[in-house]
This record gives sequence, C-alpha cells and structure tokens, in this order.
Amino acid sequence: MLRRGALAATVVVILAVSVKLLSAAVAEAPVFEVDPFWPKPLPERWVTGELGGVCVDANDHIFVLSRANLYPGISEIAQAAPPVMEFDQTGNVVNSWGDRRVMAEALHGCSFDAQGNVWIAGNGDGFIQKYSRDGKLLLQIGVKGKVDSADGTLKSRFLNASPVAFYSPTLVAVDPVNGEVFVSDGYGNKRVAVFDKTGKFLRQWGRQGTTAEAAAGVGGVFVDIVHCVVMGNDGLLYVCDRNGDRIQVFDKTGTFRRNIPTPLVFRAPYTGNGGAGSLAFSRDAAQKYMYVGDFSDKLIRVFDRVSGKELSQFGRPGSHQLGGIASPHGIAVDSKGNLYVAESLDGRRVQRFKPVGVGTATAAR
Repeated sequence: MLRRGALAATVVVILAVSVKLLSAAVAEAPVFEVDPFWPKPLPERWVTGELGGVCVDANDHIFVLSRANLYPGISEIAQAAPPVMEFDQTGNVVNSWGDRRVMAEALHGCSFDAQGNVWIAGNGDGFIQKYSRDGKLLLQIGVKGKVDSADGTLKSRFLNASPVAFYSPTLVAVDPVNGEVFVSDGYGNKRVAVFDKTGKFLRQWGRQGTTAEAAAGVGGVFVDIVHCVVMGNDGLLYVCDRNGDRIQVFDKTGTFRRNIPTPLVFRAPYTGNGGAGSLAFSRDAAQKYMYVGDFSDKLIRVFDRVSGKELSQFGRPGSHQLGGIASPHGIAVDSKGNLYVAESLDGRRVQRFKPVGVGTATAAR
C-alpha cells in the first residue's frame, strides 16, 4: 500500500510538472480590438482615395498617404484629401502636404529614417523621394515618368537592372548606421535595389521566381510583387514576397537567411492578391512580434519574429463594417502598441487597432 501510494504521488508530481512546463511553452500573442473613435472626421469635403501607406514618426504621429483616385460621383462633390496627412494620437489632422505634380501618381509606402525624414515610393513611376516631416523635398532617386524598361515607359517589359531608375517601387528602408537606402522594386521589377545616402547605386538582388521555387523555399526569387522591405533592429532586411506567400529575410549584402511562410488559410496557395502584403514590427527593442497584412485572406497575422511561428490572426473580410479588412496595404505600429492599417482598393481608410491584453495563440488553420 505504501509503494502504491508513493507511486501515485510520484505520478501526480510528474503530471503537475508536465502541465506547468506545457503552460509555460504555450505561445501568447497580443489581442487587438478596433478603435471606433480613431481617426476623427477629416476636414470638410476631404475624401481619401486608395491609401498607399501609413508610417509613424518618433512623436507617435501617424502619416497616411492618400491617392487622388476618388470614386466616380464623389469627385464631383468633394475634394481629394492631400497626398500626405499627419494625425496626432487623438485622430485629428494636424498637418498635410504634398504636390501631386511632383509626387508619384500612385503613392506607395512610407517610412521614416533615423533623422526623422520620410521616404515615399510610387507604384507606376520610376522614382522615390525623401522629404522632411513637414514636406520639404530633400532627395529624389530616379525621374518621374521614366521607368526601368526598354523604352522608359510602363508599356515595355521591365529590365530589373537600372542603377538610376525603378519600374514601380513599393517601399524604402534606410540603414540607421550608414544611411544606405534599400528599395523594394516592386511591380514589374523583382529586386531589392541599394543606394548610398546620396543616391548612388551600390548593388541589388532578386529575380523572377516561380511558385514551385517559392514552395521549395528558394531564396532571392520573387513570384510576382516585391511589396515591402523593412529593416529590423537585428540589421536584417525583411522583404514581402507578396504572391509567394512568404517573408524572405536577407542580410544587408543580399545574402538569403531564411523564409517566414505566410500560407493562405481560406484560399489555395499562391492565389488571390498574395499572403504577404505589408509588414511591421512591435516597438520593443527585441521586436518580439511581426505583423503581416494578408491581401488574399484579408487578415492581420501575428508572428513571433525570431522563430517565425504564426501566433494569431485577426480581422474579417470587408470594408463595410468597422474592423473589417479589405486590403491591408500598409501597417505601422506606435510606441503604445497601437496597430494602424491603411487600406487601398475597396477599403480606402485607415483604422487603429488597440492592444487590449495578451491571449493564448489561436492561429486559424
């Protein structure tokens, strides 16, 4: 009886320890809910077109890029919002700027460098621009209307080669150490192009890939649209292989390090608009979480950045209801952990999702 009792007690202890270890191993992820009061109504008669991007500065002000393509019927009675709008934390527009005559027609992606300047790319144009946060043009790489193709227009096939022009760049990341400029280029071209801080071409990597190569994990090839490039605090480049349904990670020289797959949940692989459309990191020094906007499944996906494990997802398809996700074209995070999602195509709005706690990982599969 004594042996039996001792054995039972041992089993209970082992089970208790096992449960404790299992609980400690269960991944947790931040839980978000939409903020219905952000942003505040825009100034009278302003209406946004497709939103090309969203980024957050060091003061936690939110910058949103708006295109001028209003819906028919709206343009006759309203005014297109300015190209760049700056919002404060309460959701009020505190500044706006931009001259569409000198900016790209389809503004595409914004990001801040370590000096507080904002970089803007342009889908459908062959250039990128660097602005002060209040809208002064500081640097331009490329020429408006001249793209990296045989005849300099979008009517000709991309070359993926020019040291002075892009085809349709999507986003810019700037190295805080030496000022090198990394450009995801983008639509047509299948490359990351690198320039020094003065705009001199240094190097590039990337080529057209296939879905078979993406499925096999081949690095440095892109199925279709190279839709973002973001530099982590680890000094690595995280690149959206949008239609390859993955984030590819490279060092600064272009050496491939690893894949972070973003496999589709509700669609067949490599269908729709792509599973890796936009990307942002949490603002802690370790950048524990990586947020990815899924264009195909209309979701925001939460990953553990280091392991690449998907932890959770949130959002529901559609732009007709608050909190719905139509096309998460740009994502940004502020120092409080708020997540900003800018939508192009059907959505044409920016929403703020507030962190409301941490929960057990519940990635849908």
